[in-house]
Amino acid sequence: MSIIDHVNMTTFIRFNLLIGAIFLITSCATSMSPTKINETLPSLTNSTHLSPTQAEYAVNSSLCEYLVKGRSYTAPIALSVKGDLRNGAKGIDEWVQLDGGNSYVLTSYKWEQVDDYGSTQLNLEFDTLLCD
Repeated sequence: MSIIDHVNMTTFIRFNLLIGAIFLITSCATSMSPTKINETLPSLTNSTHLSPTQAEYAVNSSLCEYLVKGRSYTAPIALSVKGDLRNGAKGIDEWVQLDGGNSYVLTSYKWEQVDDYGSTQLNLEFDTLLCD
């Protein structure tokens, strides 16, 4: 192997290690902005997502009724924030179905640290509704 081939191989390896490190750091993010949550979570659930304002209007207009208020769900830990949201969406759908509803209102969410290594777990609070 010539010196030029060795330099090119070393550069290639360093570049790939850098890309891998960047990917690892960005995939280990432990939270998401409120806007991103409200864009992403509804796309991951089968149940209908209502904003608090939409739910209030629907209940006042007799289009929906609350079945359970203040439901809390701790999603299983995933390898990424999006994975946490997928797990949370699955839990929301299961609770909405068990409650006999078809809609939900996300009232609160929080990633809480669960160990000394910085691992976090997503906790969701939501209300379930039955809407026409």
